This record gives sequence, C-alpha cells and structure tokens, in this order.
Amino acid sequence: MLRSLNGKTPQVDPTAFVSEAAYVVGDVIIGPHSSVWPGAVIRGDHGRITIGSNTNVQDNCVVHSDSDALLGDYITLGHRVVCHAKRIDDHVLLGNGCVVNDGVVIGDHSIVAAGAVVLEGKQVAPGSLMAGAPAERKGRLLKRHLELIEHAAVNYVGLGKQYKEQGLD
Repeated sequence: MLRSLNGKTPQVDPTAFVSEAAYVVGDVIIGPHSSVWPGAVIRGDHGRITIGSNTNVQDNCVVHSDSDALLGDYITLGHRVVCHAKRIDDHVLLGNGCVVNDGVVIGDHSIVAAGAVVLEGKQVAPGSLMAGAPAERKGRLLKRHLELIEHAAVNYVGLGKQYKEQGLD
C-alpha cells in the first residue's frame, strides 16, 4: 500500500515490486528492480528514504530514519530487520532480525549478522562482518560471504519480477 503524507507520495520505479501487504508512506523513492515484501513498513515522514536498485526489503522489516536515509544497490534486508540507518552502501546484507540504529553508516560489501544490534552513530568499514549485541567487527568478508550477498540480491530481483508478472503487487 502506497500512501501520501504531507504532500509527499512514494515514487516507485515501474520495474520494482511492492507487495500489496507492505506499507510505504511519504517521501520514499524505490529504485529499479527492487522489492518490498509483505508486512514491510517504509516510513518517509522525517526525511527522504531512498532505496537504490536491486535491493530487497523482506517480510516484516521496518525502514525509518530521523533524517534523510540512503540504502544503496544490491542490498538485502532479511526478514524482520529494523533499519534506522543514515546510509547503507552497496552490496550489503542485513541478517534476519538485526537492528541498525539511528545515524549508522555501513560500508560496501558488508554483512550484519542475524540478531546483531548496531548502535547509534556507528561507522562500519567496508568489507566488515558485524555480529553480536552490541555488534562488533568480527573480521573481513571472505569470498563466500561476497557470493552470498550477490546471490541474495539477484535471487530477490527474480522473485520480485515473478510476483509482479503474476499481479501480486
């Protein structure tokens, strides 16, 4: 469901899939081949939320920010992620149930593990593997991690296209 707020209407690229059971409101931009799944809430009421291309916001995620927020390209927000970040760079995977708090910046080619909690204002270096509560850097990503990030994003591009073609948006 797309809703206008304070004269701002979500802008969704025609190639993107937004489930009829998602709630997207206000100043939100969703880029090409991205997808937003059932139960997800994206609230652009305190600033613009921009989602790049080939990014997926899976079931029951919440994306919100106290100011403008940018989620780049080829990002996966796993089921039940709470994302309040300022910026998530390209090729990032946020594991199921993780929490990324206000003002966080996550560099390219990073993973935040399932259930991790990234504290307010944290700057995560590119290529990081973050885990724990509070999240700490556990090392650099290996080739298999990079392949996982790519596979997740590409898989959801195909899945979103399939749902859209069958009129499930």
